Formats: sequence, structure tokens, C-alpha cells
Amino acid sequence: MSPDTIKLLKEKVFDKSKWMQLPRDVVIGHDVLNQITPVCEDLKLGRSAFLISGKSTMERAGKTVGDLLSKTGTVKIFIAEEISPKVIKQAEQEAKDMDFVIGVGGGRVIDTAKIVSYNLDRQFVSIPTAASHDGIASARASVPTMEGNVSLEAHPPLAIIADTGIIASAPHRLLAAGCADVISNYTAILDWEMAHRIKGEPMSEYAVALSKMTAEILVKNADLIKPHQEQSAWFVTKALVSSGVAMSIAGSSRPASGGEHKFSHALDRLAPGKALHGESCGIGTIISMYLHGGDWRGIRESLRMIGAPVTPADVGIADEVAVEALLMAKTIRPERFTIFDMGITRESAEKLVQMLYSE
Repeated sequence: MSPDTIKLLKEKVFDKSKWMQLPRDVVIGHDVLNQITPVCEDLKLGRSAFLISGKSTMERAGKTVGDLLSKTGTVKIFIAEEISPKVIKQAEQEAKDMDFVIGVGGGRVIDTAKIVSYNLDRQFVSIPTAASHDGIASARASVPTMEGNVSLEAHPPLAIIADTGIIASAPHRLLAAGCADVISNYTAILDWEMAHRIKGEPMSEYAVALSKMTAEILVKNADLIKPHQEQSAWFVTKALVSSGVAMSIAGSSRPASGGEHKFSHALDRLAPGKALHGESCGIGTIISMYLHGGDWRGIRESLRMIGAPVTPADVGIADEVAVEALLMAKTIRPERFTIFDMGITRESAEKLVQMLYSE
């Protein structure tokens, strides 16, 4: 399904100019939630905040943020336990008289806040409680449908406040998935360069350089990513923000989304709820790097060192399902040309999946 068929975003007026939106204030570190008030004042966001959070993340961080902002203005709380058209419309209705939007939570909460702020033409502050994917800083929002998740264009946060203590306390699986999502930039760039050469697709050298550098840093320092350590949380969060900025520079998700993401979306449709987004992207990256003739073993070893899955079995998915996902990948966003669109047969798909287990 094309994201163009999902009518969740308000249509914007066509403009021939290019508007590059980047986060202006980025605060990452220990106990930084108390920076929310000065950040909002610095950006002149207004006096009334619409705070979107989840039930558990409200207890972990949302209440603190709400209490701090209520000392100088008005705060309206909205609990989003899921991301869906119904929840988004309800949030928009309740937020229409508020000055700005804050998302405090995981990916679904932040994506909900991102879409609501975009549709209401309000600024948006991202406060992640986990570093599981680059959505904390990007202009993309992932929305589940009956056919699986679709990626929608919104706008990036004006500010990001990431408390490394809170992020480090989250399950390590989430941090490892965030690492895998960034490492997938390697093959996303290779796909983009290939589309540029074969299809004449425009490419941003600046976005490519930043995205590649971000992935390289995590691969080279994979041994530093440890469970429940703030240094690791700080390291990964910085990388996720950089990945999001690369997408803003490019004006699309191309620097961080190639065939491995198409594989991830296909896998999500065939085996919903089994793998986290970053986890399936990591597995797809190993396969894509093999097809591109790169160091796929090095990618696999880095993912293992971080604690991310490297085979379908690692996330409880049958190999046969992964084979079907490889064959389905070309039908996901067919306008985005990648190595997975180069005629993978069932026989080759089966060999590619078995290759993941080889030594």
C-alpha cells in the first residue's frame, strides 16, 4: 500500500521552494528533563502545551515534564495508548487551542505527536523515553494499518530533550534496535547511490556524508554499547538525532531508508508484532550488504556485539516467512528503487536467508 492512500496528514499548499527544517535545540544528558521550560522559552513556543504520552511513560517522564511546564503555563495531558486515525483525530480536536505539542514516550507516542503538530501547524518537542529508532528526530511518522505499517511525511521536532538516565533504564532490546536502525543507513545510502546512477534520482552528497558517518561511528564502537549504561544511551541517541538531521537535509527518508526498510515493512505485514522496526531493518541490512558486495559479515558481527538479532529465528520468525518478505519487498513503496528490486527469485531468497546463519 502506498502511503499516499493514508489520509491522516493535512495537505500542504504546493510550493516550488525547498524548506529545510532542522531541530534547533537538542539537549541530551543526565537529568535533563528540567531543561524543558528554558527550552520552550528560548524557542518562544507559547504558554499552553499539549502533552501526549502513554500510560507507563507518563509515570516515567510525562508527569515530570507536565509539572515543570504547569509552573509557567497551561498543560493539557493526552494519553495515547496506540497510534491510529481515531486517536490522532481525537488528539487534534483536544489540541486545537494549544500553542505547541510535546511527545513524551516511545515511537508511537512521538509519531502521534508529530502528526498532530503537523496537521495543526504547531511546533513539536520530542522527549523520547527510549532510543529504539530515528523517529525521535526525523520528519517521518510510522502508522499501522490493516496491511502493516506505512511511513508518512510530517515534520521534525523543533527541539529534542533526551534524558539518558531514562533511556538507559529502558529494556536493552530497544537501544539495540535503535543501533540497528542507524547501522541500516549503510545500505540505504548504497541503494540511493544506485538509484542515482541507474534511475537518475537526485541525491544530496551532504545528507549521504552525514548518514554514512553516523552508521560508521556505531559500527566502529559497537563494543561500547552496553545494557543500562548512560554512556551507551548518550552515544546511540546522538546517532539517532544525526540520522534524523540527514533526512531533513535530504528532504526525504532516503539517507536512512532503503531496501532493508522495505524488507522490514514486509516482515511486519507477514509477522506483525514479532520484531521491532530496527531489529528487522538490521537483518535486512545484512542481506542488502551481501547483495551490494560489501562487508556483510562485519555488519552482522557489529549487530551481534550490540545485542541485536541477526537471523529470523532470533526474533521468533520462521525462515519461510523471511523468504516471503524478501519477495514482497519490491511491492513496498515501488517508487523507491533499491537492490531488492533487482529480480530476487524464490530460490535466491531462500539462499539469502540461509546465508544469515552461515559462519
